[in-house]
Amino acid sequence: MSMQFSVLASGSTGNATYIETEDHSILVDAGLSGKQMDKLFAQIGRDPANLDAILVTHEHSDHIKGVGIMARKYKLPIYANEKTWKAMEHQLGTIATDQKFVFEMETVKSFGSLQIESFGVSHDAVEPMFYSFHLGDKKLVLITDTGYVSDRMKGTIANADMYVFESNHDVQMLRMGRYPWNIKRRILSDVGHVSNEDAALAMCDCIGDRTKGIYLAHLSLDNNMKDLARMSVQQTLEEKGMPVGSQFKLFDTDPSNATKLTAV
Repeated sequence: MSMQFSVLASGSTGNATYIETEDHSILVDAGLSGKQMDKLFAQIGRDPANLDAILVTHEHSDHIKGVGIMARKYKLPIYANEKTWKAMEHQLGTIATDQKFVFEMETVKSFGSLQIESFGVSHDAVEPMFYSFHLGDKKLVLITDTGYVSDRMKGTIANADMYVFESNHDVQMLRMGRYPWNIKRRILSDVGHVSNEDAALAMCDCIGDRTKGIYLAHLSLDNNMKDLARMSVQQTLEEKGMPVGSQFKLFDTDPSNATKLTAV
């Protein structure tokens, strides 16, 4: 059994991640236009018509902009918890009843041999949640859009083979930047986004002996840079004695270019 994934797009302008096994393919979020989503799928040589489901994390537009379009175009089922459905339904356009499915927080759904576990995060949405994917002894974790990583979250996501992990901002860039103070305060809050340093500290409590890779995700266009995020995270990990570069590697994500399909 094998599981592959690609971070199709990640950042404040839109987010989407593709996961496939030998018999199922799943899209988590579709925060870009339908045309952009099709281009991203073309980059990895996959056809969105072959998707089995779209899983939604929360109702913010950078995660659901293309959900309704793709669901209608490709006749795809959409999964989200009830509170998220209520918050996002008016943004999706008309969705057929037989395409609407509930996936509640802290539950597990099976797609063939693929087990998908949902878990709550701390973000300013009605009931935000992310996902851990299990296939045999392989584990892939997606966790972005959270103001902090709680002990409960750490327990759920511990010792994954691969992580797509939020590293949203550099605190100094954010504090000195052009955003109004109310926006800065929101980002820095417990329901905002995780900074580079806080992401690395959380990783230290989650990385296990089977961890092979961490994709730094949801980088702010205004308050972060790929090189800065990678250097900051690596420095903190190294200070804590973590085997970055030997046991596991750090990888970039991009707001408009998919990462290559990678085996978990």
